[in-house]
Amino acid sequence: MAPTWIWQQPDWPRFRWDAERLQPLLDQAHQAREQLLERIRGLETPLAQEAVSALLGRESLGTAAIEGEQLDPGQVRSSIARRLGLPLADGQPQASAQVEGLLDVLLAATGELHQPLTLATLHQWHRRLFADGPDGLRAIRIGELRGNDPMQVLSGPIGRERLHFEAPPRTDLETQLEELLAWIAQPPADLDGLLRAGLVHFWFLTLHPYDDGNGRLARAIGDRLLAQATRPASREVLTGRALGLSAQILRERKGYYAVLEHCQRGDLDLTPWLIWFLEQLIAAAQLNQAVIDAVRRKAVFWWHHRHSGFNARQQKLLNRLLDAEPEGFAGGLSLRKAIGLTHASRATAWRDLADLVAKQALEPIGAGRSSAYRVRWPC
Repeated sequence: MAPTWIWQQPDWPRFRWDAERLQPLLDQAHQAREQLLERIRGLETPLAQEAVSALLGRESLGTAAIEGEQLDPGQVRSSIARRLGLPLADGQPQASAQVEGLLDVLLAATGELHQPLTLATLHQWHRRLFADGPDGLRAIRIGELRGNDPMQVLSGPIGRERLHFEAPPRTDLETQLEELLAWIAQPPADLDGLLRAGLVHFWFLTLHPYDDGNGRLARAIGDRLLAQATRPASREVLTGRALGLSAQILRERKGYYAVLEHCQRGDLDLTPWLIWFLEQLIAAAQLNQAVIDAVRRKAVFWWHHRHSGFNARQQKLLNRLLDAEPEGFAGGLSLRKAIGLTHASRATAWRDLADLVAKQALEPIGAGRSSAYRVRWPC
């Protein structure tokens, strides 16, 4: 009988790929990532910290959202600001244990690049991911490998589930995981660092060593290897934290799961996965450059309006709009949304918006029921 899963192939895990097909994408990915790093290196340190804070926030929200976990953006921003020594806005919520634990993992992954990645490290990261307990109602082992029950990825209603993937059995999981960790420590000398990150991401997810949290751990390990691959010449900690992929994977989540399933059901040729992975690295670098540009524009905006005398409610509205860049605040800021954000009366919210327009901080868009406001950028 032909193998159903890639780990059942006789030569598992001796992956192969078409180097000639990958080379153009590798060149583009390295170039795009270097351009991103140069953009950060060109910023003064306070602005670079703001940029990394914005990027790290997007990565934190993204890696959780891929698994269906919705974190509070305010808690994420508050925790990151405290960790990076950035000023905290009034009324910032205190981060939950779940948010703090996830950020502990992401920052450890990109801030301890010279430390070996061990099974003990993975167990510690897993405990931090679930510092607030399991994500759902199902009991899981925290900080230890999964049990003897088959590890299956299913979707659909009970009784009509679709099987997307089944991981290797528990019997030799420690041995396989140690083999992966040894390979991470000593990969082939001629292997490009970006390919190393892509291969490890796929390999770890295929082993699926924990009851839950495997995707978040795979992406954290990937962030670590991507930071190591780039070898930033300066501001290692800052730049290493600006090279993540989770926010981009969230944008292409359907394709992420589709290509994983395709390759996990295939032979050992990972060319399709590596093509997809490199394409997302390129897109992520381009998106992150746009995020950095938005941080610069935000700084210019506040400098331009340093004497505008906004009240606390207006500052909250403006920060909400500015934090939504570069994608923008979906549908603009309506009167109803302004009331919801500030909890002000309709009359007060209307006066706040009218004053922001008069001070040339906002400009109206739409008309009638669709009327709303967006940021008016200084010329």
